[in-house]
Order: sequence, then structure tokens, then C-alpha cells
Amino acid sequence: MKAAVYYENGGPDVFRYEEVPDPPLHPKGVLVRVEAVSIEGGDTLNRFRGALVTKPHVVGYQAAGEVVQAGEEVTELRVGQKVVTTGAFGSHAELRAVPARTAWPIPEGMDVRLAAAVPIPFGTAHECLFEFGRMKKGEIVLVQAGASGVGVAAIQLAARAGASMVLATASSDERLEKLKPLGLTHGINYQTSDLVSEVMRLTDKKGADVIVDPVGGPTLQSSILSLAYRGRVSMVGQAGREPMKVDVSTMMGGNRSLSGVFLGAEIATDRVHNLIQGLIDDVHKGELKVVVDRVFKLSEAAEAHRYIESRQAVGRVLLVP
Repeated sequence: MKAAVYYENGGPDVFRYEEVPDPPLHPKGVLVRVEAVSIEGGDTLNRFRGALVTKPHVVGYQAAGEVVQAGEEVTELRVGQKVVTTGAFGSHAELRAVPARTAWPIPEGMDVRLAAAVPIPFGTAHECLFEFGRMKKGEIVLVQAGASGVGVAAIQLAARAGASMVLATASSDERLEKLKPLGLTHGINYQTSDLVSEVMRLTDKKGADVIVDPVGGPTLQSSILSLAYRGRVSMVGQAGREPMKVDVSTMMGGNRSLSGVFLGAEIATDRVHNLIQGLIDDVHKGELKVVVDRVFKLSEAAEAHRYIESRQAVGRVLLVP
């Protein structure tokens, strides 16, 4: 099979488009012919400094396509079925092998490209808001990196759940404008505004009840300082790639809390597996929207990663073999 691979960590230029062996099929897994790859923030971070589990390494969490082979112990999926898959690596390729437990059937008639972008971003956003953020109707929500995959999902989920105000940050007014149809109440351009001051101004000095932070680094400090009394931060990534050094002293006096969130720790549980299937179905029904910014060929993986890191995208960037 063809795959976008690399032999060492680094910038997008480390990618090579090469012929590599097909991935082996596990008795409890499925082999999928990839039709669309959703590039996740963790994919760019892994390329930059993650472990090379294989060499050459095929990076990537999430991809959708058609089941071409099923392991002898697999009963819930069949050859010819369209599925969206997740895994620790291996999405940037023409074929990928995953456990059947981390593959979800795509509803009949649903665009495979849209399905490819659902499990990790929407599942993560849901966990940040509800499982760990304990969001309730009428609360104020702040979404850091609102134009990211998790951000786009979190804005919609918070608005659907009845947030009284949905705030989000992005690097430009143009990107923020594109988020308004998704349920954004107010956008904050972090390049031109002080986040904490702006959150307090918009909330009449109350702060945000629930904050989704996939950026980390210094941004996490601004999230903590933007919390309301009894506010909760769900920290779900380190997209900023900067050291995670924060002062949490302000949290104690306001009975605030900070939770680390990692969808992968529970993705194979019945609770999360069923949650993700429900989110896929909601996108298919039009109740939630996947925003696809650009589509690149698999052979253009370097260009696609470079585009993501330019912070121009709103929503997902896809690769197609």
C-alpha cells in the first residue's frame, strides 16, 4: 500500500510518500480501505515529537472507508461495510487495521468524508463539556481554539445543550465569523484582545462556568483566570506545544476545578462507544455539522500538515488516497 510516512520527527517536510507493507489483520480487528483521513491535532503533535512506533512510521488517529477484511472473531462488522475508525497511529495510508471495537458503522447514505471527522473531535468535545465539565443548561461556556475540530464540535454541543453564552477564541476575526452559524455568541481574537479581560467584560465579571482548552501551555493559565465561581476547565491537549507551567492558586478560593481529559482512555468502553455512534448519527441527521475546510491528496500530507499549522483552517482538513 501507499502511505505518508516519516523516519524521524520534525516539521511537515519529514513526510515521504512511499510503498510500505500492508498492516496485519488481528482476529478481533478489521482491515479498512481508506477513503478519507481526518487530520487531528494530535497527528501534527505526534509527527513533531511523538514516538515512532513503526519505522517508517505512519501517523494518524482517524480515518473512514470500507471494510475489506474482517478477523475471524469479528461478528458486528462485515466486508463491504463503510466504517469510521480510530487508532493510535496508521491513518495516513491506503489501508489501516484496527480493533473492531474502535470502528463505527457509517449510516447508509452518509458522506464518508463527514463521518471521518466525527469520533475524536465530537467525542472529545462531549467529554470535556458534559462528563468532566458537568455543563448544565444556562451556563456560560468558553471554547479555546474555537476553529479547531474539537472547538467546532464543542461550540455546537454547548449551544445545543442550552448554554446561555458560548464564547470562543481564534487567531483572526475572519475565522471567528465562520463560527457564528454554529452557535457562537461572542468571538475573541486572541491576537488583538486580552482573553481574561474580554471574558470578564462579556460576562459582566462573572467568568465562564465551563472551559474547553485543547491548547495548554500559557493558554491554560488564561483559561484558569477566566473561570467563574465553581467553574471547571477541561484540559484536553497541548496544541500550543509550549511547556505546561501554570499557577493554580486562584482556583482554590473560587472552588474551581481542572480536569485532564483523554478520550482514548475510555474509547473502547460501552459508554463512549455508544456515545460516538450517537454523534455520528446526529451528524447524519443534520443535528450537528462537520466543517471541512480543505481536502488534500494523501501524497500531499506535508502540505496538509503545513496548512493546519498555519492556523488558517476552520474545522477539519482531510486527506484522500
